[in-house]
Amino acid sequence: MEFGMNKIITLLLLLFSFTLQAQITVTHFNADWNKANNVEWVKKLKDCDLSYVDIAKQPKLQAKHKVVVVPTIIIYKDGEEVERFQADISFKMAATKEEVQGIIDELIMSDF
Repeated sequence: MEFGMNKIITLLLLLFSFTLQAQITVTHFNADWNKANNVEWVKKLKDCDLSYVDIAKQPKLQAKHKVVVVPTIIIYKDGEEVERFQADISFKMAATKEEVQGIIDELIMSDF
């Protein structure tokens, strides 16, 4: 009976540790008129929730998040902006998938 209790306690500790981790969200802001510069690799980011905002269809979100150029990628931790990556003057994303994933990985590791 004691062995079963140890398994239950271990499982509960694992579940509890997952609830302590921060919520990391990555939002990709762009517009239909800039579809040619869509950042396709955003969909391949790991260990985060992803969302997409078309600023032409959701101008209130554009204003709220102060997006001045598209595409823009913003990383949030527990709802607070942590990092922002913006397109260059030609409306192309200068940041790489590795840079963005690196920030996500650092945020995850900072919780341990």
